[in-house]
Amino acid sequence: MLAWGAVAPAQAAAPQKPARLGLCAACHGETGMAQIPGAPNLAGQQLDYLREALKQYRDGRRNVPLMRAAIGPMSDADLDELARWYSAQTPAHQGNP
Repeated sequence: MLAWGAVAPAQAAAPQKPARLGLCAACHGETGMAQIPGAPNLAGQQLDYLREALKQYRDGRRNVPLMRAAIGPMSDADLDELARWYSAQTPAHQGNP
């Protein structure tokens, strides 16, 4: 007989809150639910998509000056932490469609 732990899928540890989350959270919310009109919700987005999008904003391949200013000085490791954080968040319903 197998023990439950042997057949249950391994749960990935929840990511730690990134040290550089503050500026992102001003628009996108700490849990990835937008705080201002026009800012996209990031909660639950695909990790690879977020990782690549953040690099494109930082490097200027996506020309959004506000985003470039916010994440321009961040390293790949910083961006990876942010992508992991937001992709691990659960989207919340926000009122009427």
